[in-house]
Amino acid sequence: MREGEPYIEKVVLQKHGDQYPYNLPVFQNLASLYFAAPVTFFVGENGIGKSTLLEAMALCAGFNPEGGSKHHNFSTMDTHSELHNAIRLIRGPYRERDGFFLRAEGVYNLATNLDEMDEGTGEILAAYGGQSLHTQSHGESFLSILQNRCRGRGLYLLDEPEAALSPTSQMALLCRMKELVEQQSQFVIATHSPILMTFPGAQIFVFSEEGIHETPYQETEHYLLTKKFLNHTDQMLRMLFDGD
Repeated sequence: MREGEPYIEKVVLQKHGDQYPYNLPVFQNLASLYFAAPVTFFVGENGIGKSTLLEAMALCAGFNPEGGSKHHNFSTMDTHSELHNAIRLIRGPYRERDGFFLRAEGVYNLATNLDEMDEGTGEILAAYGGQSLHTQSHGESFLSILQNRCRGRGLYLLDEPEAALSPTSQMALLCRMKELVEQQSQFVIATHSPILMTFPGAQIFVFSEEGIHETPYQETEHYLLTKKFLNHTDQMLRMLFDGD
């Protein structure tokens, strides 16, 4: 990948309807999204559809719906939507050499699958830091995957990584993302984290009832609300608790 030429250039929605997930407001008028930066964030309220679209992109790109690389095929429960059958990924001129779909809620199942594949030999786990992810905390295992398994020149799809990470660990993730971007990688991340969204030059798509709109960081509700809460904590708490 060269600068300005991501592995995925565009996602096209080819089907619309009145059943889930097509009846979600963000998909009603969606035709396509263009990816113009090495890092793209999907942000918005819970249930708005950002993780649904990220998951569909992951399946279209050949990843396991519960997370992992394109070589993982474990399944504990089929919960993914059929959106992947209705979208098409438009590829750039270069093809990634590495890739991973990482969802915070699926790290435990991924860790179990890795232990089963490794069979005590250490050969599989060597790519993940040399020890079972089950021996690490949720956040430690998440970072271990990114630090050890992700090798660069990759397509990395992350679903709400902040759920596993402390603020300090989120900053560590930013540093690792920078390293991987410098190694010609592309990230697409669904997140609620105003820390992660600070990544320099990132493209931010805000998902809302009105659709999907690219928005500068300092105009996102995540930034504005967090800033107001931290600068006026007592006032905000009174408003929340007392309605003043």
